[in-house]
Amino acid sequence: MSTDAAIRDYLATGALPALPADHFIAGAWAAPTANARMETFDPGLGKPFHEFAAGNEEDVDRAVMSADGAQDGWGRTKAGARGAILMRAAALLREEAARFAFVESLDSGKPLQEAEGDVAGAARAFEYYAGAADKIEGDTFPIGDAYLGYSHPEPVGVTAHIIPWNFPISTAARGIAPALAAGCTVVAKPAETTPLTMLMLGDLLHRAGLPEGVCNVVTGTGPAAGAPLVAHPRVRHITFTGSVPTGQGVMQAASRNVASVILELGGKSPLIVLKDADLDAAADGVIGAIYENAGQVCSAGSRLIVERAAHDALLDKVIARVKALKIGHGLRRSTLGPLNSEPHLQRVAAKVAAAKARGLSPVIGGAAAVDPETGAGWFFEPTIFDDVALDDLVVQDEIFGPVLAVQIAEDVEDAARLANGTDYALVAGIYTRDFAAAHRLARDVDAGQVYINEYFAGGIEVPFGGNRQSGFGREKGLAAVHNYLRVKSVAAKIG
Repeated sequence: MSTDAAIRDYLATGALPALPADHFIAGAWAAPTANARMETFDPGLGKPFHEFAAGNEEDVDRAVMSADGAQDGWGRTKAGARGAILMRAAALLREEAARFAFVESLDSGKPLQEAEGDVAGAARAFEYYAGAADKIEGDTFPIGDAYLGYSHPEPVGVTAHIIPWNFPISTAARGIAPALAAGCTVVAKPAETTPLTMLMLGDLLHRAGLPEGVCNVVTGTGPAAGAPLVAHPRVRHITFTGSVPTGQGVMQAASRNVASVILELGGKSPLIVLKDADLDAAADGVIGAIYENAGQVCSAGSRLIVERAAHDALLDKVIARVKALKIGHGLRRSTLGPLNSEPHLQRVAAKVAAAKARGLSPVIGGAAAVDPETGAGWFFEPTIFDDVALDDLVVQDEIFGPVLAVQIAEDVEDAARLANGTDYALVAGIYTRDFAAAHRLARDVDAGQVYINEYFAGGIEVPFGGNRQSGFGREKGLAAVHNYLRVKSVAAKIG
C-alpha cells in the first residue's frame, strides 16, 4: 500500500496495523513483566490509536543486564565491523523511511514533511557515525627515548538514552549512533507519548546485524521506567534531552553511581535581525525558527530581537507569513501541526493567558484551536507578542509552543545585551549583510551554536549543545563520539 493510501485508510479508520507493542530486549520483543499497558495518542485527533508496554523497574533491569552482558563482545568487535552494521542500518532506514515518517508524524503530531526530514536526518546520523567508528584513535606521548607512552580510547560501557517526545527518531539517532560507533551498548527509554519509532529503530538495528543485547528499548512513564534506568548501577553514561528540572534529577541520580551525563535542556533562543538584513529571508527564518513542530523545539527561535529601524517592516512580513500557515492534522501535510499532548496544550494556553492577564496583547493568535476539517485535536494558534520587556515571563520562560516574543534593540550592542538576558544559552540566530557584525555577535552572544543567515543551519557534522540552564556536553559531530569513550593512558619503561 502506498503512503498516501495508508494515510487515507488511517484517517478513515483510526487504525494502523503492525505497530510494536512490547519492549525490545536482547534482540527480541519482550512483554512487560507486570502485563501493564498504556495508550499512545494521535495529537491531531486527540484520540488514542495504539497500546504499548508500560514498563517498570524489573523491565529496566532486564534491559540493562542484557546490555551489560553484551558490552564486552560489542566493545571488542572490530571498529570497521561496527561501522558496517551502522551503515546497513542507515540503508535500511532509508528503505523504510516512508513507514517511519508516517508513524513519527502520527505519534508526535508533527507535519508529515517534517517527519520525513527527521527520518532522513536519522539515516544520515547512522551513516556519519558508521564512518567515524574506525577513526577512533589514541595518542602517543613524548616522555623520552627510554619510555613508550600512549593512550587507548575505550567504550565507557552501558549507556542510557532518555529520548524526548518532540524529535523522537532524530534525537535517538544522534545519541545512539555515536554510542554504538564507540563500542558502547544502549538502553533507550522513549517518551511515554511517542514510543513507537524508537521501538521500530531497535528492531531495525537488530535486523541490520546488531548483536543481541547491544540496543534495548524499554517503554513506560518517566517515574516508572526512566527513573530506575538513570539510577541503575550498571549504567555508566546517560544522554538526556528534556526539561531543566528533570535534567537536574538525572544529574543527581547519576552522581550516586558516578556516571557521566550529557544534558540537552531547554532554550529561549534569540533570533537577531539587524537593520541591514534581507528582511524577506529573515522573515522566512523567523517562521521556521518558531513554528516548526508547532514551536516544540528546544532550539526554537522563540525570541525575535530586531533593530528598531527594521522592526515595523519585518513584523509586517512575519505576520503575513503567519496568516498563511495552515493548521491541520500532520498526515495532511499541514504547515502547523498540533501540540503533542492535551496536558502540554493546557500548559501553553496557561502561559499565554497569564501574559494577557499581565496586560500583554498578542498581535496575532493567542488561543487554543482545532483542526478545521475535523473540529478535533490539540492545536494552538501561531502567536506573536510584540515589544515585550526583557523581564517579562514571555521572554524569560520557555513556553515550548508556537509563541514568539518580539524584543526591540537600539543597536548591535543592545541586541547582544538582550540576547544574553535569559538563563538559557542553547542557540542563537543572526540575520545581517554585515559579516563583521555577525561574527562579533557570534562571539559575544552566549550560545552553544550560532546560525548566521539561516536558522537551523548545519547538520549532523556540527556539534550541538547548550550552556548555563540549557545544559552541557555536545552531541552531533565528532565531539559526540568522545562522550562515549574513556581514555586509558599507558607509560612503559623500555630502555
